[in-house]
Amino acid sequence: MTIDPALIDDCVHCGFCLPTCPTYGPLWQQEMDSPRGRIWLMKGLAEGTLELSDTVVEHFDRCLGCMACVTSCPSGVQYDRLIEQTRELIEERYDRTPDDWLLRRIVFAVLPHPARMRIALRLAPLGRVLPLPRNLRPFVDIAPPWQSSDGPPELTLAAGERRARVGLLLGCVQRVLFGDVNAATARVLSAEGCDVVAPPGQACCGALHLHAGRRAEGHERARRIETLFREEGVECLVVNAAGCGSHLKDAGLDVPVVDVSEFLAQLEPRAERHPLELRVAFQDSCHLLHAQQVQAQPRALLRSIPGLELAEPAEQAICCGSAGIYNLVKPGAAAELGQRKAANVSATGADVYASANPGCLVQVSNALRRAGTELPALHPVELADASIRGVSAASLLRAARR
Repeated sequence: MTIDPALIDDCVHCGFCLPTCPTYGPLWQQEMDSPRGRIWLMKGLAEGTLELSDTVVEHFDRCLGCMACVTSCPSGVQYDRLIEQTRELIEERYDRTPDDWLLRRIVFAVLPHPARMRIALRLAPLGRVLPLPRNLRPFVDIAPPWQSSDGPPELTLAAGERRARVGLLLGCVQRVLFGDVNAATARVLSAEGCDVVAPPGQACCGALHLHAGRRAEGHERARRIETLFREEGVECLVVNAAGCGSHLKDAGLDVPVVDVSEFLAQLEPRAERHPLELRVAFQDSCHLLHAQQVQAQPRALLRSIPGLELAEPAEQAICCGSAGIYNLVKPGAAAELGQRKAANVSATGADVYASANPGCLVQVSNALRRAGTELPALHPVELADASIRGVSAASLLRAARR
């Protein structure tokens, strides 16, 4: 793997990326931990004037891949492509320490496999009272106190006249921790006139692999998802996990990929919404806001609910620290960012915390619990589902995960 020099040369080192980079501002304030600093390092690697030393790799490992710099860059630098290429180069040519190598092997032996993840989550309470190696402690620290065995049927028929036939990605972390989000997604799509196909045999889409430098495997897994849904004859693939959606869109699949909020925004709503008198703090997930450039649609979905008040936490552009496997491989930095995000969410005085990505929901909920200010944590589509079904605000809050 090589780093494309043409992509490097697009950067004019203006510094517009610095205020929104979480590793430059909130964390380390070092030039090499900013996007433009890392691009200097990439240039050295591409030209052969730098080696993949421990120090150089550490600066790249510190990057969350949140893509806030992509949003803020006036020159159109494709930092997302550059960091993907660099991480693939590191995976190919750099020998990690035994502890780091083992941690990453365990991550990819567990997270992309729902059955294994369920077992690991059941063992997490035991891991909290037993002595564990320090590098494995983040697995139990971040494990949420909930699981979800719910999920949609393989086929959910449209309510009333059919407007579309769509596929629904079930995800890995999503189906284990947020299967009820998948079920709510299918109900909302059905209520809006869609047949929803959700094959139970779906494998991991490869988003985590791509994020960690396993680019070839990430794209191969995306192609398998494409084949599965093409055979189902769907018009598009609807995704409710922002990281997965970003990856599948970038993979260049023949089957169109849309976030659930994007898809619903394209439809003229026909399902009646009932009031939900709630103040909701909605957090933009990085891979929805920055990577997919989807910002207005989830807010429109929430504003379609009568009685719901939308609150905007401060520092929306700053990552919460989840970032794929980041909160497992860089737990200290991730925890600091999670605490910062949780404080901003709490400051809104909201009744509910909402985000459109499973990693964000786990990360910020964990930080809120640690701060003693836990809030019900919901995906926006769950709020839409509750409104359509006429669930009361009190009932929704009682049953919500925290």
